[in-house]
Amino acid sequence: MDNLNKPYLLSDDQIAFYKKNAFIKLKDVLDQTTLDHFNKAISEQVDKMRTSDKPLAERDTYGKAFLQLMNLWTVNEEVMKLVFSKRLAQIASQLMEVDGVRLYHDQALFKEAGGGITPWHADQYYWPLSTDRTITAWIPLQAVPLTMGPLEFSASSHKIQEGRELAISDQSEKMIQNKLRVTDFKHVIEAFDVGEVSFHSGWIFHRAGANTTDSMRKVFTIIYMDKNMKLKSPENEGQRNDWETWCPGAKIGEVINSPLNPVLFD
Repeated sequence: MDNLNKPYLLSDDQIAFYKKNAFIKLKDVLDQTTLDHFNKAISEQVDKMRTSDKPLAERDTYGKAFLQLMNLWTVNEEVMKLVFSKRLAQIASQLMEVDGVRLYHDQALFKEAGGGITPWHADQYYWPLSTDRTITAWIPLQAVPLTMGPLEFSASSHKIQEGRELAISDQSEKMIQNKLRVTDFKHVIEAFDVGEVSFHSGWIFHRAGANTTDSMRKVFTIIYMDKNMKLKSPENEGQRNDWETWCPGAKIGEVINSPLNPVLFD
């Protein structure tokens, strides 16, 4: 718990880097002991919640990308300790330069051995949120070499409007990749060390490569939003589903203050 709640103070240069690029990778955010503990807790919970064992060859691109299970914190007290980490939530607040953050939801993203790519996309396509004050902590539960499919970023691509209307798919991979080819935005592909965590904004374009190893790539993510975030009228079915699933009872034009969206840092 000391590691989860001890402050991780950012430099002005790190905050400026995030402001410019809409992502940042930070070393030594969590220690080995903490990661080992949550690797075990999250892996056990994923095994309990997993409902399909369809072979990879029979799945679509999205299904091959990863096993995706959400809001583990609501059913597992150990996972809840990680989601409620003051250390992580404070980093999110500092990077977005807001007074505090609340939880949108968590998710386990386990890319199986032999799992396929995660296509180019921007997360906020799915979110019925009134501003871009959103950020995702991408927390590998082990080191992630290039062969395992680490998260890739197109630095500063949050400025691009084209592609924001695309759900994650083969189409988004092709169309966004073609768009990014003719821009000057740097494509960042780097391995993740043990304890390294990335943070990225809702509108930055990102993807991940295939997992060509014989091991599961285990990642846990926590999505934060400005504590004063308001619900907007959904613009697609994904946003309508997110409203009903992750913000139950929230009303359009009002601060999202449902039981599933507690303030994590203030």
